[in-house]
Amino acid sequence: MHFGSLEFSPGRWPTVITLVVFGLLLSLGFWQLDRAAEKRALLAQYHAGAGAAPLRLDAKLHSVEGLQYQLASATGSYDAAHQFLLDNRTHNGVAGYQVLTPLRLKRGAAAVLVNRGWVPLGTSREVLPPIPVDGTERTVTGRIKQPSLKGFTLGEEQPRRGWPYRIQRTDIDRLANELGYPLLPLELLLNPDQPDGYVREWHPLTFGPERNVGYAVQWFSMAAVLVIIYLAVNLQKKVTS
Repeated sequence: MHFGSLEFSPGRWPTVITLVVFGLLLSLGFWQLDRAAEKRALLAQYHAGAGAAPLRLDAKLHSVEGLQYQLASATGSYDAAHQFLLDNRTHNGVAGYQVLTPLRLKRGAAAVLVNRGWVPLGTSREVLPPIPVDGTERTVTGRIKQPSLKGFTLGEEQPRRGWPYRIQRTDIDRLANELGYPLLPLELLLNPDQPDGYVREWHPLTFGPERNVGYAVQWFSMAAVLVIIYLAVNLQKKVTS
C-alpha cells in the first residue's frame, strides 16, 4: 500500500498481535469507564438514602435488594455475649477491627447485625480489644449495607474458639449458624450520633469514580501509542531505482 512517497507494508503476525493488544487495551479502558459509572450510581444511591424516611426493620425482611444505604431503624437488645470482630480494617493507616454486634429484635426471633464502628488492634493480635455494651432495649438507627462475600481474605476463616469471634468477612448464613438464631440479610452501619459505637466514618467507596476515569485514560492512551508505533514501524520510504 502506497501513500505518496511512503510505502505501508506490515507483516501478518505483527498486525495480528497489534490488533489483539489494541482490542485488549480498548476493552480495559471501557471496563474502567463502566466501573466509574457504577460508582457514580452507588454514590447517588448513598446520598439519596440520607434524605429518605428510616425503614423499620423487622423479622419479616428477607431481602435488601434495592435498599443499599437506605436509612433504617430497629428496636431490640444487643447480644453482648456474642459479638464479631471484622478483621483487616484500617483507619488513618492504623490496623484494627469493625465491631459487629447482633441486635435481637423486639418482635420475632431474628436479629440484625449492627456494625458499631472501628476499634484499633491494640498491642497484640492475641489480645482482643474490649467491646462492652449493655443489653437494655433500645432503638438504633443506621444505614443498610448488603454484605458481600467478594474481596480479599487472608486464607480461610478460622474456627471459633470463643467470643468475640474474629472473622474476615460478613457471611450472614455462617454467622447465624454460629449464633444459633436467624439474622436479617444485612449489616446496619450505626449512625455516628448513636450511642455505644466506635469510630464511624462511613464511606460507600474506598476510591471515587475519578480514579477509574484516570485509569481509562491511561489504557486509551496506551492504545493510541500502540497504533502510532505500529504505523511508524511499518511506513517506509519507497525505494526508487
